Amino acid sequence: MSDAIKHECGVALVRLRKPLEYYREKYGTELIGIEKLQMLMNKQLNRGQDGSGLAVIKLNPEFGHRYIARERAKGSDAVSTLFERVNQKFSELDKEKVKDTDWLKKNYPYAGELLLGHLRYATHGKDSIENIHPFLRQNNWMSRNLVLAGNYNMTNVNEMYQQLIQLGQHPKEISDNVTMLEKIGHFLDEENARLYRECKEKGMDNFAIADFIKKNLNLQNVLKSAFKNVDGGYNMVGLIGDGNAFVMRDPNGIRPNYYWSNDEFLVVASERPAIQTAFDLQMDELKEVTPGCALIIDRDGNFEEKEILPQLERKSCSFERIYFSRGSDGKIHQERKMLGRKMAREILTRLDYDIRSTVFSYIPNTAGTSYYGLVDGIYKYLDKWKREAIIRLGENPNPAEIDKLLSVKIRREKLLVKDAKIRTFIAQDAGRDNLVGNGYDVTYGVIKSTDTLVVVDDSIVRGTTLKKSILRILDRLEPKKIIVVSSAPIIKYPDCYGIDMSRMNEFISFQAVKSLLEKNGELSFMNTVYEACKQELEKPVAEMQNKVKMLYDRFTDKEIETEIALLVTPENMKAKVEIAFQSIAGLHASCPNHKGDWYFSGNYPTPGGNQVVNRSYVYYMEGSKDRAY
Repeated sequence: MSDAIKHECGVALVRLRKPLEYYREKYGTELIGIEKLQMLMNKQLNRGQDGSGLAVIKLNPEFGHRYIARERAKGSDAVSTLFERVNQKFSELDKEKVKDTDWLKKNYPYAGELLLGHLRYATHGKDSIENIHPFLRQNNWMSRNLVLAGNYNMTNVNEMYQQLIQLGQHPKEISDNVTMLEKIGHFLDEENARLYRECKEKGMDNFAIADFIKKNLNLQNVLKSAFKNVDGGYNMVGLIGDGNAFVMRDPNGIRPNYYWSNDEFLVVASERPAIQTAFDLQMDELKEVTPGCALIIDRDGNFEEKEILPQLERKSCSFERIYFSRGSDGKIHQERKMLGRKMAREILTRLDYDIRSTVFSYIPNTAGTSYYGLVDGIYKYLDKWKREAIIRLGENPNPAEIDKLLSVKIRREKLLVKDAKIRTFIAQDAGRDNLVGNGYDVTYGVIKSTDTLVVVDDSIVRGTTLKKSILRILDRLEPKKIIVVSSAPIIKYPDCYGIDMSRMNEFISFQAVKSLLEKNGELSFMNTVYEACKQELEKPVAEMQNKVKMLYDRFTDKEIETEIALLVTPENMKAKVEIAFQSIAGLHASCPNHKGDWYFSGNYPTPGGNQVVNRSYVYYMEGSKDRAY
């Protein structure tokens, strides 16, 4: 993506299903869990470069021995930092005693059976160690300790915060992290109290009660109560201090989740290829947690999916497939290629089928797969054209004429090369922009002044990088025209489920609509939409509709597309610039199992989405820079 935006977090869970002694005997180390966790996290670095954390729980600890360990680190190298600390603590142990599994489990914090890792992209909130997952809610009762991490964003945090206050709590801040930790923790306490009362009525002593609770804790009941009024997208992992655990997925399946097990391991991650690589698996060996269900893992390592909320229409995030997820996933790779292939006919039409005078390329690096798909689509047309042209040559064609037809090839070049990052000490905008532009270089001498340059991008959000650097750089090649192909449709609406896109005015599509209204002398229509959004916000959330659609319905996508091209074209640009966006129909055809398209269509999967989009527009009109959720 040419525009950098922060997005989805990543999780990794490893549950060892055998005693630690088993892994020493088979793998030569009791620390196979921490090794696998490190690999899972390294293979999901695409999901978090602001911070990382891990937590480990030991089963059946002796009294007086630590059984929950947590480590967190900030920065883009946080995963490396975490495991350097883990290794450092191991190196400080007695070299002889570490051969004793029992001693190691008692004395090394990370020799445990239940391991959780998290990678963070800070879509909101301060960049501080306190905001890095996993979060910990502590208690002297093992079964009341809660460790929580996940890939989630909630739209109704304020409402849930008020619910906690009504329960008598005093949460330290209004955030989805603290709110969910305390909400789940509250009902975990209630479940403990219920079991305690039940045992007391039977005359059991406190030691027997504690043991009974560990074995009979009903996490399904806890989660049903905790998630009853939650609105958002989430893949959430919770560890209980006694060794029970859960993985909860939202009812629409917005956020991704994969798991695999055998008799030795149970593994959960946000990315399928991470598990495949760490455990040498084929794609069809992995499963997904059913939307609305929780994968509940008991302290003996047994697990089962349990329904927590009724499953709703599946709206798995298509934007995550287009860009954020690892392209090494076989299905994602094919879907991204199809996105490019679906653009072939549109691009050929714009080129008037002039292949000879066109060069195809892409904007590094993730757009490469869609680029290959576009080229495949162009080749399909070219093969058909060659076949028909050869047939027209008759029964005895001249070999030279056949060779001439066969020599027509698609011109493919890697034109944009990213250099080492240049630090911009210059304060003035113009000077800074020039330096940013010089962070890239181009391949000179392959473009003619009569050529059209077609470059593929994943998506266009703000258009800032296109205008300030990419197009200026490509213009050095002096092509006749530049067509930027977005494999995603036009992004019109904010996200509220995990991607940092909550402010309307940051979208180039919004700027284009505003520009069109101004050109047409209809800028006052924005006030009409403003009043409609305010009225909508007075309704119950479940009854709200997305009134920002009124703004985009004023113009066709083609009109918005044309205006975007004008807005991103730098001053003094020699080449003509066009933008070609994917259609929503093309998106759905390419990603048939990921119908979540609210960024493009405005059709939010939860009621809170409509509240967020209306509020986001109201904030813009009132000059507020607050986040809309």
